[in-house]
Amino acid sequence: MPQEISRFPVVDNLDALPTDVRERILAVQEKAGFVPNVFVMLAHRPDEFRAFFSYHDALMERESDTLTKAEKEMIVVAVSADHGCLYCVVAHGAILRILAKDALIADQVAVNYRTAPISERQRVMLDYALHLAVHRGVLDDIWQARLGELGFTLDDIWDIGAIAALFGLSNRLVSMARTPPNDEFYLLGRVPRAAAG
Repeated sequence: MPQEISRFPVVDNLDALPTDVRERILAVQEKAGFVPNVFVMLAHRPDEFRAFFSYHDALMERESDTLTKAEKEMIVVAVSADHGCLYCVVAHGAILRILAKDALIADQVAVNYRTAPISERQRVMLDYALHLAVHRGVLDDIWQARLGELGFTLDDIWDIGAIAALFGLSNRLVSMARTPPNDEFYLLGRVPRAAAG
């Protein structure tokens, strides 16, 4: 029996969606080989779908001063693990494995980033992300100096905080809807793509 994608309404037919939303979903399907469940879950509210993915892309796709795309995904995995969001840990863990070219890193970061084989710079980056996302902390002079000493610019510090905040929202929405990760995510970045398919 197929698992439910959401406790909320989902479209049965992509043709029922606004053209731009449908095209976005089909583009992701073309690239990934499947439609991630979160796209279907959010599509029942097209304005929110557009807003969420627009902000997602603005943060995750833009060139940061020093943050790599893998480090951005590391933030998502660490914050999502602390929030208990299975979907985001599994889906973004897959992206992290692919970008880092490391089949183990996502699990290590999700379980305990403090003992994961990452740099001190990355560990402090994640400390700061969780300071904001979980402990309701703020950027004060001490944090700014500590991050600056490790080479993070003010734009990087914004990116870290904004990614942690956006995925706090994402974690809550996905958990509320009880959206499960696609089975395909579990193997991505662990086995060669041809073997995973």
